[in-house]
Amino acid sequence: MILFTNAKAGTHDAQTLDRVAELLRDAGREVTVCPCVAPDDLDAALDKDREAVVVAAGGDGSINRLVSTLHRRGELDRTVGLLPMGTGNDLARNLGIPLDPDAAVRLLLDGGHRELDMIVDEDGRVTLNAVHVGIGASAAESATRFKSTLKVAAFPLGAVIAGLRHSGWRQRVEADGELVAEGKFLMVALSNAPGIAGGSAQLAADAHPGDGKLELVVSAATGPIARIAYALRLRDGSHRYRDDVLHTTARKVTISGQEFRSNSDGEVSGPYTSRSWTLHPGAWRLIAPPKPA
Repeated sequence: MILFTNAKAGTHDAQTLDRVAELLRDAGREVTVCPCVAPDDLDAALDKDREAVVVAAGGDGSINRLVSTLHRRGELDRTVGLLPMGTGNDLARNLGIPLDPDAAVRLLLDGGHRELDMIVDEDGRVTLNAVHVGIGASAAESATRFKSTLKVAAFPLGAVIAGLRHSGWRQRVEADGELVAEGKFLMVALSNAPGIAGGSAQLAADAHPGDGKLELVVSAATGPIARIAYALRLRDGSHRYRDDVLHTTARKVTISGQEFRSNSDGEVSGPYTSRSWTLHPGAWRLIAPPKPA
């Protein structure tokens, strides 16, 4: 088993990782801890052992980086594990992976595999949880500077700041080749799982990471009062019942129009004037609790 971690992790994270490694070794597993600094550190470790279970010790960015690397290498048949040590831990929360390190270790030792879907854009960029265009990307940028002090609370604060600054973007949205929306939108989001922003928002309550469908949410709640109401209802997932919100499913989504930035699993990129994302069903497998009945 290879545990990949950020070499710049703090003292507390390093202590947690050491304890986890010892627990795994006590259970009879051969464990290598790989602190990654340079971009090719991950590749080098994967080259040394092509049979080991590979575990991301970190948050959504860490597991995204690991799966993205396996995708690029054509090695998505490898078994992946997750030790949640990030701020939001959205993937772990959505799949029921314990945030407590000891419980997460027990899952790594005894848990089964779940085949999960993956969202990929035209450049091969991987998303595991959700892609946001518009207010979602702006909120992520605003929250970044507060993460170190406010932790999960940084996400709703970032959303408030973004909501005060922006009233929408003019865009065209196509789902599976058909035009489904065109106009000024506060948010266009593609979700592979229900919760985002550290569990503070239920973007797509019906989403499941392995159901072979993308949940598409398009919000035209651009007025000052509408933006506040949308944000409040986003917390429990009832935003999808608003008259100014389109909620549907698709396998491929294209967004074009006014220049926008994209938030993929918490990482903001762009600007773009056009972007497409395609769902790859059952593309990778993760050690996780079984899907609820």
